[in-house]
Amino acid sequence: MKRVAFVARLAALSVVAATLSACASDPTTTQSAVEPVRAPNLPGKQANQQAKHPAMQPQAISADAANFKQCIAQLSGQAQQRGIAPAIYNRETSALDPDMKILELMDRQPEFTKAVWDYIDQLVAERRINQGREMFAAHRATFQRIEQTYGVDPYVVVAIWGIESNFGANRGDRDVIRSTATLACIGRRQEYFRAEFLAAMEIVARGDIQRERFKGSWAGAFGQTQFMPTTFKRLAVDFNGDGKRDLVDTIPDALASTANNLARNGWQKGISWGYEVKLPRNFNYGLADRNVKKSAQEWASLGVRRIRDQAFPQTQGYILAPAGARGPAFLMTRNFEMILRYNPADAYALAIGHLADRIRGGAPFEGDWPRGEQVLSRAERMELQERLSALGLYSGVMDGRLDEKTRAALAAYQRKNGITADSFATVAVLERLRQNR
Repeated sequence: MKRVAFVARLAALSVVAATLSACASDPTTTQSAVEPVRAPNLPGKQANQQAKHPAMQPQAISADAANFKQCIAQLSGQAQQRGIAPAIYNRETSALDPDMKILELMDRQPEFTKAVWDYIDQLVAERRINQGREMFAAHRATFQRIEQTYGVDPYVVVAIWGIESNFGANRGDRDVIRSTATLACIGRRQEYFRAEFLAAMEIVARGDIQRERFKGSWAGAFGQTQFMPTTFKRLAVDFNGDGKRDLVDTIPDALASTANNLARNGWQKGISWGYEVKLPRNFNYGLADRNVKKSAQEWASLGVRRIRDQAFPQTQGYILAPAGARGPAFLMTRNFEMILRYNPADAYALAIGHLADRIRGGAPFEGDWPRGEQVLSRAERMELQERLSALGLYSGVMDGRLDEKTRAALAAYQRKNGITADSFATVAVLERLRQNR
């Protein structure tokens, strides 16, 4: 019966895999959401074929799944090189079978699929703000010691705790060894996840976390603040001095490890993650680029102002306008980039920073989001890339990600057609592109 169930799951996954595509960067835990899909106006099977990474084709997934046991056996040599005894490796992997469900979850991370305002509304809700204040008060001594030790804003740490696991309540229930083993042997990111699988095996072999408590997200992120196993190896700390780095059940270890993560990546003490700003009417949105960094005073000379006429601190950064000319804009500092290293999605880092400020007592964003605007589905984002490519403006991968190349190509199209070149991908601009046949 187990074999029949596995084959049925594999067959079902093959159907799902035909509609999935690679959209996310390094995984971290967030609650998944399925975006609506509207069929792109492209000829034949072109868009459908572009949507599938070769390793996510049904045939490739089936072949990898059939070879799962051999793949795990082949990794035993690398495990031994890391000091994991063969007996321990065999004990922890002999009964493993792949968790095929996680292949369906791989490309549904909401920070890449939802409108930025919907994503922030969900994560920076009043309930979470209030609970964050309660948790900060309950662990105030730990947060004070963390700030003294690492120089990191403790409100950012509590915000990460709140968003990653709902303050420890939702840490994930998937076996980390099984999840990372599945992704190490099946799908499009096997090399990345082999390192995570072997690091997870080291954690169990050393006894940092017992296997039965080693639960996490579909991607293998675990604990109060959802560390990947390789990050745990490098940056986890024993903050309560009990001889173990326990990010699952020991809150001080988890919070201090998160602060250490930010500090080791280059957090600057005393500087905010960013500042909401007002842009002048004639602002050149080509300057809203993370590679264009200026001092706050230089931005001010270009007409950029902080909201509520507040003064700029002595800092530098870049302008982020996640919803183009019709949404809020921000001056992002180096510390925003440190949050991005935790999860490389602007929407995620913006939610973390905003939640931290709200827990601290700050106000909501002043700028209005264009909530009536219909954002593009993944299929439509791929169509956008295809049409920009047909016009000679885009030469990147047709993957549906609104990365720097895609935004630059979209801005070039907007400039040529007398549209504000803010790189904001909307249904209206896609409809206009469809007319350029």
